[in-house]
Amino acid sequence: MAKLEVGAKAPAFHLMNQRSKKIRLSDSEGKRTVVYFYPKADTPGCTTQACELNSALLALKKLKAVVIGISPDPPERQKAFADKFDLKFPLLSDEDHKVAEKWGVWGEKSLYGRKYFGIVRSAFVLDERGKVLSAFYKISPKDTVAKVTAILEG
Repeated sequence: MAKLEVGAKAPAFHLMNQRSKKIRLSDSEGKRTVVYFYPKADTPGCTTQACELNSALLALKKLKAVVIGISPDPPERQKAFADKFDLKFPLLSDEDHKVAEKWGVWGEKSLYGRKYFGIVRSAFVLDERGKVLSAFYKISPKDTVAKVTAILEG
């Protein structure tokens, strides 16, 4: 799993959001962007992370940043998750995990001794040109807002 380095150009993507609209990373050009990857919609850690980012949207907007969430969930599951918690940012579907692989967040995990591949919870802060300002691999759901805000205020 090759990790993204600070200063690198973030890999482009175009994925379907929870409203079945194609979203491209280039759509946020000119704005700083928080891109975060989460394992599965509507699970405890993912809900905590999404709801905390949703609550911080106004503060992040004041820092000239937008938020994009990505998981392997299909658009219908993303929509149910967004609707249930009134999430106000795009949740993108990376069902074949090709984008996750390019961003270095698809890796081996272990649960109760069983090994499998999945999303390594991560968050990235990109500048207005799509370059990586910071990369947080294995980030805690509760630390996401504080860490990305610190970079944006930096």
